[in-house]
Amino acid sequence: MSLMTGEQYVESIRKMNINIYLFGEKVESAVTHPILRPSLNSVKATYDLASMPEFEDLMTTTSMITGNKINRFTNIHKSTDDLIKKVKMQRLLGQKTASCFQRCVGMDAFNAVFSTTYEIDEKYQTSYHKRFKDFMVHVQENDLTVDGAMTDPKGDRSLAPHAQIDKDLYLRVVERREDGVVVRGAKVHQTGICNSHEVLVMPTIAMGPDDKAYAISFAIPVDADGIVLIVGRQSCDTRKLEGSTIDVGNSEFGGVEALTVFDDVFVPNERIFLDGETEFAGMMVERFAGYHRQSYGGCKVGVGDVLIGATALATEYSKVEKASHVKDKLIEMVHLNETLYSSGIACSAEGYKTSSGNYLIDLMLANVCKQNVTRFPYEIARLAEDLAGGLMVTAPSEKDLNSPVVGKYVQKYLVGADSLPFEKKLKILRLIENLTLGTAAVGYRTESMHGAGSPQAQRIMIARQSNMAHKKAIAKAIAKIED
Repeated sequence: MSLMTGEQYVESIRKMNINIYLFGEKVESAVTHPILRPSLNSVKATYDLASMPEFEDLMTTTSMITGNKINRFTNIHKSTDDLIKKVKMQRLLGQKTASCFQRCVGMDAFNAVFSTTYEIDEKYQTSYHKRFKDFMVHVQENDLTVDGAMTDPKGDRSLAPHAQIDKDLYLRVVERREDGVVVRGAKVHQTGICNSHEVLVMPTIAMGPDDKAYAISFAIPVDADGIVLIVGRQSCDTRKLEGSTIDVGNSEFGGVEALTVFDDVFVPNERIFLDGETEFAGMMVERFAGYHRQSYGGCKVGVGDVLIGATALATEYSKVEKASHVKDKLIEMVHLNETLYSSGIACSAEGYKTSSGNYLIDLMLANVCKQNVTRFPYEIARLAEDLAGGLMVTAPSEKDLNSPVVGKYVQKYLVGADSLPFEKKLKILRLIENLTLGTAAVGYRTESMHGAGSPQAQRIMIARQSNMAHKKAIAKAIAKIED
């Protein structure tokens, strides 16, 4: 098998027995549940677009392992051109779905684990890299969606993993067998795991010698025994249960996250890619974080494009689009959005080849990209809310609009300029609400802050990559200061 169609992907998830809980009750199927289905549709779009000739160059590429055609979301980056096309693909998907399309975490995890396992093998003569390449062939040839899992609950963050009162607050090995290991713990904020075939687990922080049980990386099917997914709440999520196509803002696409519990899950040896080599945990974390911070220069920009377009339409529907302050605010939104994109492209263009053969982004510029993402989408959202007006959050519902009793009042008093029907105006206001305050805000505004690490995490990396000694030396040279 090579590339799946969108419908084939949906059917592949339907056949899985994923253990999902939502509102305290077991979900029979992620494919049919009205809250979960829009999230599945976003992943489906990554398959649909890959089958369209006009998007083939961005959505597909050639595997450096097999030489076969693959979906770019399963790619091991072969060049800076691959890195740049990754960002452009993510912007395209953001424009098409106005939500998180969920396959980026797995793609970023692939590339971090690929190069790290190579370097572990170089030092310890282990076989992690071959195991991982075998896993990647399985993923690429079957066009699988893989969720990358890094963030642990962490408990008392002043303590190392091994020093926690509850030892399970970081995922760890609790039993060793001849054919594999048993792991226990949890991963939090797992975007898209309800829609994934496999989960690729990595450590969450750099570790010391006493943390060997926690220095574990592996891949396992999402419906493996012992894995429990507990879906997180989102603002306005139950609107999807009301049957309204307008009030949800984005009726077709969305995203969900889950607390992912590993309750004594068995992992076979051939699926283990790091096991106790604590000095490499930090490398894996740093590389994954760099790739994922690069990703935000694409996906958030695409969603930003939709938000800017919706805001421009809202001003036109109220006939204020020609006001100078309105035009200036829209220009500022575009400026901020394109600045994010330029950071994503820059860190890709400055990427370099690792010893394993895949390409790593420029880590400094990737962290600058994500630092900007923790700020600019908030300003873009603020300007969108400013220009949309208060009706964005006080408008009556679609049921009121269609009510035989009060509908006539809604249409009469909330009509747009030039007698624009309120239904048309409401649709665009609900979309802006969805992107700035509703369910999509999790994948745009809030995720811009915390996804791929908090702002302080990027500042730490920027400090490490700043090469301050070199900057001091060139300043001394210009000032003619001799030591």
